[in-house]
Amino acid sequence: MKEYFTFQYNMLNRKLRDFGFSPISAYILVIIIFYSFSIYLFSKTEFAEYLYGLISLSLISKLSEKRRNDFLKIIFSVKGYKKLRTIENLILALPFLIFLLYNQLFLVSIILTSLSILMSFFNFNNSFNYTIPTPFSKKPFEFPSGFRGTFFIFPFAYFLTFQSILVGNFNLGVFAILLIAVVVLSYYSKPENEFFVWSFSLSPKAFLMNKIKIGLLYSTLLNLPVIISLMIFFPNETITLMIFLLLSYFSITTIILAKYSAYPNEINLPEFIILGISLMAPALLLFIIPYFFTKSITQLNLILKND
Repeated sequence: MKEYFTFQYNMLNRKLRDFGFSPISAYILVIIIFYSFSIYLFSKTEFAEYLYGLISLSLISKLSEKRRNDFLKIIFSVKGYKKLRTIENLILALPFLIFLLYNQLFLVSIILTSLSILMSFFNFNNSFNYTIPTPFSKKPFEFPSGFRGTFFIFPFAYFLTFQSILVGNFNLGVFAILLIAVVVLSYYSKPENEFFVWSFSLSPKAFLMNKIKIGLLYSTLLNLPVIISLMIFFPNETITLMIFLLLSYFSITTIILAKYSAYPNEINLPEFIILGISLMAPALLLFIIPYFFTKSITQLNLILKND
């Protein structure tokens, strides 16, 4: 097991060097960005602790990917596999736990630790074989595949909206919008096969505009119950509601462009750093979006036809 973690550590350092970063400098920079974002999040909403925990669990859930776990089960014994998965989950949850404990949020810390350990004993892809119907078309693939893996979050978001109306707390409804935005952003974390991009038979610019249009349309569809409910019961907060919705649209546009700025590779460290900065300072999106758009056009020119 020690060899496994040593191998993963060495692979990560190699990727960082390939990107032109010193591993130590990259780790320090990531820590600064992570905790700066954490401070910013907790300063903006009273429900940050719940969103924080959900973000952590969303990242941990990525470790339950079917092919990855099937491979680990071949290498390790049953006991070794469960121990490895528990350690992995706790390592990923550790930065979040440190910040929660620093803010004396002990209950959320205990719940996050317990769920992290519990999730190591389940492979969600294997234990749930029923194909969940979605309101989305199969093309593009991000929303139908992403929705099937995160469908349980949306009833929770709608429940939060109901609670916000029940107790007269508009901020709780805004939190539901932010939660849906975070989930949608996760749909664009992995690049698809080049064939699926080529099959669109569009110019790079038309391809990107189509992706953005569908991304915003489908995210609006998911947000519609929240938006309509909040507009009806909090009519004086309509402008604030539109601002948060617009920020979620900008974030979705940015993640789509960031994805294809690194395509066919996954979003790498420089893109993640820029994304993190843009989330802390949304005004920078006016400059970051054109940057990612230009870079995406360059990458897609290798696959798609030009105008």
